[in-house]
Amino acid sequence: MAERLDQTGLRPANVALSDLSLVIREGWRLFRAAPLPSLAYASVAALIGLVLLYAVGRLGVSPMSLPFAGGFMLVAPAMLGGFFRLAQCLETNQDVTMATPFAAFLRTPLQTWMVSLFCAFIFLIWITDAGVLYSFIIGGTDLPYELPWLIRVNESIAGFWFWGALMGSVLAFIIFTISAFSVPLLFEGRGGLVQVVHASVRAVFANFVVTMLWALILSLSILVAIMLLPLLLVVLPVMAYASFALYRIVFPSSN
Repeated sequence: MAERLDQTGLRPANVALSDLSLVIREGWRLFRAAPLPSLAYASVAALIGLVLLYAVGRLGVSPMSLPFAGGFMLVAPAMLGGFFRLAQCLETNQDVTMATPFAAFLRTPLQTWMVSLFCAFIFLIWITDAGVLYSFIIGGTDLPYELPWLIRVNESIAGFWFWGALMGSVLAFIIFTISAFSVPLLFEGRGGLVQVVHASVRAVFANFVVTMLWALILSLSILVAIMLLPLLLVVLPVMAYASFALYRIVFPSSN
């Protein structure tokens, strides 16, 4: 298997901590190069986030907004193809339009959808477990989504968030390890499903400290952006482009 990975260019390269600042700057550069298509495509995710925040507020379980926001990272791979296509076009000086990312999304490879469905399954586990934890710690207290509850966080809400984050971090680690590099590898058609998942896992563990720091940066930035929803329109494309740039470092093109 190792020899086969090497022959197909799926041997992960080493990445340094300093590369993380470089890829974030690259993500910002790509966003500035195509702001309107990036914002338009990110607005789909922002709309989904708005619906979720509204729903938990109407149900009076607003502290569940954080588990939902954190779980967004688990289903995000389904959207990444549109941003990756924009990055490819900008790298090769091709024209981009508002339709470019949406067209790429419609052409998402079947194997990428399989990864996304697995992520969605883990998301359901995440939310189900969070709901059970919520009922035990907070119970039936009505907490609509209003700013005062964000300011006056009591002990039960803080405890729910702590244990929810601890529980969710295990699931998030599994998903990140599997999907971090397999999704862009599948997008570029550089291997089959089993092969690219193996390559992604290998890349994460070969660069464990750097990739875990990157996972933390991704999670916190997206979490804050969802809670302050308009920020997601900028943060999501910037971090998607940055993730693609990091992928380019770890799995440089053989062409």
